[in-house]
Amino acid sequence: MQHALMYVGGFERNRRSLTASSTTFEGSDGQAHPYPSWPDGTDGIRISFMEKAGKKFVAVRIADGASDVVLPNELVMVPGEHFGFNTRLSGTPAAVEDNHAIMKLLEDVIKK
Repeated sequence: MQHALMYVGGFERNRRSLTASSTTFEGSDGQAHPYPSWPDGTDGIRISFMEKAGKKFVAVRIADGASDVVLPNELVMVPGEHFGFNTRLSGTPAAVEDNHAIMKLLEDVIKK
């Protein structure tokens, strides 16, 4: 199963306006930027993340084929633990094939 991560803007600027139907985010230039497409073959969990001050990346929205949920409490994402060691976070959506890491992320979201 292939999961994916997507950057959806800076936390401080975009968290308040995030909904399950959001398709754009406000960039640091003040302009609206459309979300890119998910990677081809993504058939698992789709995690949207934002960047907080201090280069902390937080999961804010989780979707699958049936549901799309904005998290009431963001989760700080830990490299290796939540999205595998071979995944680099950037402005381009990233595929994640590490089921254990994604399940750990979901477990931590539920605990929070």
